[in-house]
Amino acid sequence: MTESQGFPKLDVKRMTGDERFQRDGQPLGLKLIEFWQWSTSDLVSNATRGILAEYIVATALGVADGTRAEWDGFDLSIRSKVGTKVRIEVKSAAYLQSWSHKKFSNIRFGIRPTRKWDPETNELSAEVKRQADIYIFCLLSHKEKNLFAH
Repeated sequence: MTESQGFPKLDVKRMTGDERFQRDGQPLGLKLIEFWQWSTSDLVSNATRGILAEYIVATALGVADGTRAEWDGFDLSIRSKVGTKVRIEVKSAAYLQSWSHKKFSNIRFGIRPTRKWDPETNELSAEVKRQADIYIFCLLSHKEKNLFAH
């Protein structure tokens, strides 16, 4: 496929962390797990904490066996008892942040209507609406920063 024809959405496979980075088909001395350790060890970071919250909810719902879809209009989906797809959005907040701050963060969860981006077509929908059927709010409620130190 050429650039003028477009490029389809990637079919992402779940990795173990033992995979090695390669250059010209030759393995380098870097393992994927080392990148994960470097990039996501700060579980309190806003971005990582949100993904962790999605993973915890996905595990509780029994849908954490695949891979996370980064750009869908919602975070997770399950089938209802009657077989319909139920779209779930997971929101995360915390009183404490990784960076230095003088007071606890205000806890707020936003669920305003949005335009859905379609990863298959790379286009935004014209309709503005809530993209999920269910919103799950996760709060990291710790108020002592020393609990996060290693």
